[in-house]
Amino acid sequence: MVNFYKTVNGRIQEIDRYEPGCWVNCVAPEEEEVNYLLDFFDIPPELLRSALDEEESAHIDREDDATLIIIDAPVVEKVSGSITYSTMPIGIMITDNNVITVSLRENTILTEFAEGVVRNVVTNYKTHFVLHIMLRMATKYLQYLKQIDKISSRIERNLRKSAKNKELSQLLDIEKSLVYFSSSLKSDEITLEKIMRGRYIKLYEEDQDLLEDVLIEIKQAVDMTATYLNILNGTMDVFASIISNNLNAVMKIQASLTLLVSVPTVISGIYGMNIIGGLPFDKQWWFPIVISAALMLLMYIILKRKDMF
Repeated sequence: MVNFYKTVNGRIQEIDRYEPGCWVNCVAPEEEEVNYLLDFFDIPPELLRSALDEEESAHIDREDDATLIIIDAPVVEKVSGSITYSTMPIGIMITDNNVITVSLRENTILTEFAEGVVRNVVTNYKTHFVLHIMLRMATKYLQYLKQIDKISSRIERNLRKSAKNKELSQLLDIEKSLVYFSSSLKSDEITLEKIMRGRYIKLYEEDQDLLEDVLIEIKQAVDMTATYLNILNGTMDVFASIISNNLNAVMKIQASLTLLVSVPTVISGIYGMNIIGGLPFDKQWWFPIVISAALMLLMYIILKRKDMF
């Protein structure tokens, strides 16, 4: 799907057809739409193929008069009742007259621009517009990281009450999300540093300040991701130790109970045998019970001192 947008009265609005200086947003393009982009905007096929590659990592490339910037943007999805975080590549192509964004599926960053949520952004100023997309991307990373921190704290509180497989699975999902974020943020940071050198995109003074703001946000997101990942790894190690200790305690109690239960079994087995001459007090029904109780009490005292209960 290909849509055209342009800044009107300080707000981005959708327009019916192409105009110079407009923003072209392409989401999950079909083959016909891909051919339209290649022919109408004279985009090098290599750049468009790279922008449509789901496994493409963040980088910047220039060919002829077109510049391609791939950024890894955060996405949040609800799968089977649980929230998962991951990243997806967004291709931003800068041509002589337009900015073209290409993505394989809908994402909140570009949707917010298309719906006019982000103000004071001018599509005519290509570099300015691209940097605002990157700033929004960095802001989303920080927003999702705060959500992840809250979810982790809630799961940790639940685990303190009772360690269940559901909570442990959620912690594993969060750890996987943070790993994705860490890898993508580092790639985005390298790409932004290349842009800052000014070899790929011409930067004006106000663009330089905006780019520095984006880098600061990205670096903050990198530090937050590393911190949360370290905390999460430590938390999982602690709970793994707690679960192991609880299992050892349960096994100790089970072993102690087995020893106690075995006492009356042994006594009843002895007095149940046919022995010539008989056993002491074999005619007294209460004697095996008393002996069993006494031995069980003695066994309990010994196990208690050994911290088996």
